[in-house]
Amino acid sequence: MKASKVQNELLAWYDGHARELPWRAKPGVHADPYAVWLSEIMLQQTTVATVGPYFEKFLTTWPTVKDLADAQLDEVLAAWAGLGYYSRARNLHKCAQVVAFERDGEFPATQAELIRLPGVGPYTSAAIAAIAFGEAAAVVDGNVERVLTRLFNSPIPLAKNKDQLRAWAAELTPYKRPGDYAQAMMDLGATICRPKNPQCLLCPLTDHCAAQKAGTARDLPTKLEKAPKPVRRGYAYLIEAPDGQLLIDKRPPKGLLGGMDGLPTSPWSDELSDPLPGSEDLGLEVKHTFTHFHLYLHLCKGSANLAPEFPEARFVSDLSTLALPTLFLKALKAANRAP
Repeated sequence: MKASKVQNELLAWYDGHARELPWRAKPGVHADPYAVWLSEIMLQQTTVATVGPYFEKFLTTWPTVKDLADAQLDEVLAAWAGLGYYSRARNLHKCAQVVAFERDGEFPATQAELIRLPGVGPYTSAAIAAIAFGEAAAVVDGNVERVLTRLFNSPIPLAKNKDQLRAWAAELTPYKRPGDYAQAMMDLGATICRPKNPQCLLCPLTDHCAAQKAGTARDLPTKLEKAPKPVRRGYAYLIEAPDGQLLIDKRPPKGLLGGMDGLPTSPWSDELSDPLPGSEDLGLEVKHTFTHFHLYLHLCKGSANLAPEFPEARFVSDLSTLALPTLFLKALKAANRAP
């Protein structure tokens, strides 16, 4: 496989088929590092369709990295609500402060420097370096992994093939237009070289694809069998004041849903303990899946007498003013208290 031919044919395809995305610079326009960084953080473990409105809202609210750095963390977490993986939002805010206050608002221009920023890992640093600064950094996300696995007809499961995939990516990454090439690989994986039913007849790299020649494209990439996710259980409490206000707790700053508003809950554990004395089990259960476990929350109601059990909580009259995580929106909906 000749790298220059792969590069030229992929870039020619990209010039005619590039997706129009809110964070993507128009042809001939230099990419804004702030927009590239913001979008790449948002896109981690989240779909393009979901990220679009969030990205535009963030840019409208905080047009520059300094604006974002000056914001309160609670404001950023509220704007992030619904995107999940809230540690990304905390690191986003921390990174904005580093760039704004320690680097005078200028993002580093190399992958080696970018990777030192909070919340910026190997993939994100490579993407920013390539797209915003033109460094020939090898950008490898899930779409690119799939394309490379098929191009080289590799039967090795993705989880065990990371080093080889990065080596292939580096081998194929051009010095000319590396940002466009990176985005072209992502677009190819998202629209043509899809996980199921790859559109091989439409692919610009068909002539170079070893899996297509071997007839194995639809069988790749192979995956390791996933172990079943563990289950955790707990209680969520709907504690109501006499005037109808509902008690809303602030979750600890670190950990799942860190710093977010939500219903008061018990600890989440393998075994379900007894609910708080004085509360009433509503016979309702909400299931929510996190990355590493399934959570089952049993809903209980109680009076304001239980409020002292949650010293960080306060009563709220209008829940629509809160940016609640999906877990608690599910719980409120189940209890017919959705905002």
